[in-house]
Amino acid sequence: MADEEGPTVELRQRKKLKSSENKESVKEEKISDTPIPERAPKRSHMTFSQHVSLDSFGCGSFKVFLVFSDLDSSEEYWSDVLFQRFAKIFIGCLAAVTSGMMYALYLSAYHERKFWFSNRQELEREITFQGDSAIYYSYYKDMLKAPSFERGVYELTHNNKTVSLKTINAVQQMSLYPELIASVLYQATGSNEIIEPVYFYIGIVFGLQGIYVTALFVTSWLMSGTWLAGMLTVAWFIINRVDTTRIEYSIPLRENWALPYFACQIAALTGYLKSNLNTYGEVHEVYKIYIFSLFLGYLLQFENSALLVSPLLSLVVALMLAKCLQLNVKKGTFIAKIMKVINFYLVCTLTVTLNIIMKMFVPHRENGHMLKFLEVKFGLNMTKNFTMNWLLCQESLQAPSQDFFLRLTQSSLLPFYILVLIICFLSMMQVIFRRIGGKSLKETITLEDGRIGGRPEIIYHVIHTILLGSLAMVIEGLKYLWTPYVCMLAAFGVCSPELWMTLFKWLRLRTVHPVLLALILSMAVPTIIGLSLWKEFFPRLMTELMELQEFYDPDTVELMTWIKRQAPVAAVFAGSPQLMGAIKLCTGWMVTSLPLYNDDDLLKRNENIYQIYSKRSAEDIYKILTSYKANYLIVEDAICNEVGTTRGCRVKDLLDIANGHVVCEEGDKLTYSKYGRFCHEVKINYSPYVNYFTRVYWNRSYFVYKINTVISFQS
Repeated sequence: MADEEGPTVELRQRKKLKSSENKESVKEEKISDTPIPERAPKRSHMTFSQHVSLDSFGCGSFKVFLVFSDLDSSEEYWSDVLFQRFAKIFIGCLAAVTSGMMYALYLSAYHERKFWFSNRQELEREITFQGDSAIYYSYYKDMLKAPSFERGVYELTHNNKTVSLKTINAVQQMSLYPELIASVLYQATGSNEIIEPVYFYIGIVFGLQGIYVTALFVTSWLMSGTWLAGMLTVAWFIINRVDTTRIEYSIPLRENWALPYFACQIAALTGYLKSNLNTYGEVHEVYKIYIFSLFLGYLLQFENSALLVSPLLSLVVALMLAKCLQLNVKKGTFIAKIMKVINFYLVCTLTVTLNIIMKMFVPHRENGHMLKFLEVKFGLNMTKNFTMNWLLCQESLQAPSQDFFLRLTQSSLLPFYILVLIICFLSMMQVIFRRIGGKSLKETITLEDGRIGGRPEIIYHVIHTILLGSLAMVIEGLKYLWTPYVCMLAAFGVCSPELWMTLFKWLRLRTVHPVLLALILSMAVPTIIGLSLWKEFFPRLMTELMELQEFYDPDTVELMTWIKRQAPVAAVFAGSPQLMGAIKLCTGWMVTSLPLYNDDDLLKRNENIYQIYSKRSAEDIYKILTSYKANYLIVEDAICNEVGTTRGCRVKDLLDIANGHVVCEEGDKLTYSKYGRFCHEVKINYSPYVNYFTRVYWNRSYFVYKINTVISFQS
């Protein structure tokens, strides 16, 4: 009975199954006829094991469908991600390049408006290069006149046509590599048939300034993760350009060539530290790059021994040696802490030892002038030396004025910089103390961690900006190295969610989700700053471009014209170093001194030639000038009757102090000179001055005297 019922039951079940299959087929037909609404593709999270389990239940066709749908959605997802990332990078790069180009065009337009450069003759254009800038450009002209590049380089490295009785290596003393490269590019690119040499020269410098701004943009972008920080960096840089660059006043300065490359190096190092730094060994790679760069600089600077005896080189070598001697010890243990102390002591000891050894075996010249300068600068010593006091009176070597800080505050740069620096510095110290304490820290830092001071590139920039800022607080001229850094760091901070998250972690903010608020502030704060800067400063920039200024110096033009027409080709001129630089550029005549301060002999020459503004006899001045084979003397009325600068910093005051004609310190004896001030007395044309000097040209600003070779005394 059981055997008979079995097949019957099975048959019934099959019939039921068949009927159910018919119903399902009908349903599938209905469903197939019904239009299916399109849905946005979603990312499938089904794994390979889930597909296998479906197949084991006899759903192979459904598994194949899920596999293909999963692949399609994943491809679409990743394509969207890649497209968004590409669009972000493309827009950021476009903004960076555009910012640099616009800044270069702005400088060119401003320069044209200020000097009316295109409407002037060549002599009037060259006069706009003042002081040491005139010397740099004059050698660029000499390279273009040379019959070949090799001959031009030889004449510069063995130059005896600039300073009387002196052969100098101009490339070494004045770092003329920019002029060498510019002259090669001008001739190799065929630009001599298209553009004038002066336009090509200043065009290169303005282009480098565009690269400078672009590098600052990229650095801030790399640190913050948004190109909005780069835009804010550029805005602050241009608004505060009085304190970020001297390009508007002196184009050929060495800093205008060097700082763009310096900014590019910082950008490259920032990217390296941000992306590759996971172990102490990769810091090790940075040390190798530094040593290679220093050795290359040593060769290019004609074996400059000062680079080899640098304390920084000794420190880097000591760090590399300490790394080699470092033992692998488990972190957090007492032995590890002891090893850190020993390693620190080893680095310090090796640094001092290596520096002493290098100074013993490497021939070098001690920079005594710099040490004396710092002693007098900080009030540790007093001096009557004219050169030292003259340097101390230069505005660029004095401490920054209150106006400097006021300008940075008015543009909102300084307050935000201080806020960002404090947060980054405290976070950095927090991380350092945790590591010293042996606490384990996550290798990968996320936004929720609120630990911005743990990022290697942030640590580097915090230390860097503190060092540069300390120098800028002592010497105002170094603000042109520090202030661009301030723009970049402040812009990065206000645009970085990590910085705001670090602050909220300390404040233990709970009312609002801190991550959400950090993201909002990183967008809102720079937007508000940018709009306020646009409203306040953009009209001023446009007004500066619209104003027609004029550089008018007819007296100097007349002087240069007279020299070129009347003075013998072999004549040697004596006068202030700044004027001698202009004479070298505009006329090509030989001079007795140059506005350079890295050569002891030139410094001594400058002090001796400046004696024409002291209370010395005609005979003394004559002996000084003839010792340098000078044929003509130029007296500047602006120096002789100087009243504008602070009393005690005028050239004639400094000379009186050095010659003992006024009381400098308590206890000094006052020495009265029986001679009047030479620059005044020689204008009166009476004996004995007319016996030594004959006036041959004068105008409102300059008096030119021929130095007599045959002295005839008149009663």
